[in-house]
Amino acid sequence: MQIGRQTLEAFSARLLALDGLPADVSPSRLMSEGLAGLRSLVPFDAAWWGESSGGMDGLAPRNWLSGRIQLSADFAREWNRISAADRFANESMQRLDTVVCAVGYADPEPAVEAFSRRHDLYHVMAITRSLAGSGLLQFISLYRHRASPPFEPAHRVLFDQFSAHLMQRWSARIAALVDGDGTPGEAHGLVDAAGDFVYVGARLALMLRERFAHWDGTRLPTELARAARGAPATLKLGAQRLAAQPCGELVLLSLTPRRRAAPLPPREMSVALLYADGRSHKEIARTTGLAPTTVRTYLREAYLRLGVSDKVALGRALAGQAPRRPGG
Repeated sequence: MQIGRQTLEAFSARLLALDGLPADVSPSRLMSEGLAGLRSLVPFDAAWWGESSGGMDGLAPRNWLSGRIQLSADFAREWNRISAADRFANESMQRLDTVVCAVGYADPEPAVEAFSRRHDLYHVMAITRSLAGSGLLQFISLYRHRASPPFEPAHRVLFDQFSAHLMQRWSARIAALVDGDGTPGEAHGLVDAAGDFVYVGARLALMLRERFAHWDGTRLPTELARAARGAPATLKLGAQRLAAQPCGELVLLSLTPRRRAAPLPPREMSVALLYADGRSHKEIARTTGLAPTTVRTYLREAYLRLGVSDKVALGRALAGQAPRRPGG
């Protein structure tokens, strides 16, 4: 497979156009301009991008930040309802840095097939990458309708390479707005005037989900959005506080630094240690005699208490809390 000189020149021109954007360009505009450039290289009918998690909170995979082209406003909320059954999306989250493709509406799960038909997602091409410092994953999905031709092998290569440049520029812009140390940060978020997230870190996302049971994950909860519009302000979230500061046209949200985490209660500690050791929710339930739902609740509480968002970080945090063995 060869990509012609004209295509390579167009690829270079699109990247140079991104570099020519103002230094203070908003992350949303950067992404929209980038996807417009990508569309001229790899034509698509619709697109979806944002931040997701592969079950970091002990529950189903979830979309936390959503941007879209030619898709309905409820697209992300609809997907969150079927996320656990969406084999294509789960494959993309498991095969990081790899372009995955699928063709057709048919799916063993009726809800997934109905979702694909409703939005005419016949040809799908997606890539998911780790978003350094955030605790979450970043993805871009491109769609073509049934009446459109399939994506070609050259499109996979162009999509892979261009998306890497675009995602890196987006992440760097977020980091510059949040704290300038090169990574976005798990305890931070950025929202626009409407309260829609431009960026959200895993620790902040988990805290909001815990405090607002019906939060859909792509827009700041209504009561907080009202307060954030009056930034600078400090918002109370249970035992923690959320600072809201103007950041150009955006509002920067920052969870106050944690003091040293209090020791986990014994039952939570035992569940967390088993999970960090690689046990599944069902295995932990059998070992401890707890219901699987209780296991998930204990894990969610442990994540929040320790300020972590994945199993590796959980293990490191527990290493400083677990009782020492005699002679250890």
